[in-house]
Amino acid sequence: MEKFKAMLDLQSKHRSALGYGLVTLLTAGGEKIFSEVVFQCPCNATWNLPYGLVFLLVPALALFLLGYALSARTWRLLTGCCSRSASARSSSGLRRGFVCAQISAAAALAPLTWVAVALLGGSFYQCAVSGSESMARHLCKGRDPSCVAKLPQVPCKKQEAEMQDILSQLRAQSQVLGWVLIAAVIILLLVVKSVTRCLSPVSYLQLKFWEIYLEKEKQILQSEAMEHATQLAKENVRCFFECTNPKECSTPSSKAWQQISALYTFNPQKQYYSMLHKYVNRKDMSGSLRSVEGDAVVPVLGFVDASGMATTHGV
Repeated sequence: MEKFKAMLDLQSKHRSALGYGLVTLLTAGGEKIFSEVVFQCPCNATWNLPYGLVFLLVPALALFLLGYALSARTWRLLTGCCSRSASARSSSGLRRGFVCAQISAAAALAPLTWVAVALLGGSFYQCAVSGSESMARHLCKGRDPSCVAKLPQVPCKKQEAEMQDILSQLRAQSQVLGWVLIAAVIILLLVVKSVTRCLSPVSYLQLKFWEIYLEKEKQILQSEAMEHATQLAKENVRCFFECTNPKECSTPSSKAWQQISALYTFNPQKQYYSMLHKYVNRKDMSGSLRSVEGDAVVPVLGFVDASGMATTHGV
């Protein structure tokens, strides 16, 4: 039991890293299966280039869009935005654009992994480049005049030794590009992580406390919501069958739910750990949370918007 609890604690502490690692492994495994089972280069001058590019880029685009769809921040950002007034939308436009950039950066992990692993494998790149006329002229420079016509057949590995040399050259180019992409992504991630931490308005230990608070708030909110919803449902069903009027049951208003679902902004003068924390400490008891001078979206606090209640339908 103690070992199981230790594993749960480890998973809770490193949830983000484990999640990204799992996404990377699944993407790499999916690409391997795709390239060996599904991919069959047509070895045709007309189709090689589009076929190779489709297998290289379209799955990456699909993974990028899936990353958006699976992000809680996406739906926090979009839900109800069309029903708000024009002034409210324009006042938070820059803030929302910044959050979109953060969501895009997180969603780009899986597609970049796909492209990098595909380039290391070389199959998609070989097929695409062998169908490119401009690359064909470059690769066949100084070779037999029939090289350009034979090049689309190279991925099928049915050519003489000279063409096999071109195949090896294409594989080497693809793998070099793959490693360059991996190195560039790692360097970029390190730079962005370092800059966001450097600009953090709170200390390292306070960030850790903040994460603990949000985890506990999420658990308690989920528990209270389940209990409250169960009581309300039981009361309504009982009244339906007994043909009686329900007892008064107070629930938060739509405005209250909207307020705690808004994007989090940090203010050094009044530090709140979530929008719910900010809402219950509001001075205006009418339920309105107004932006004040000093409110800002802080990159290192992006995890605040990712918290919330779990749902039964995945949104």
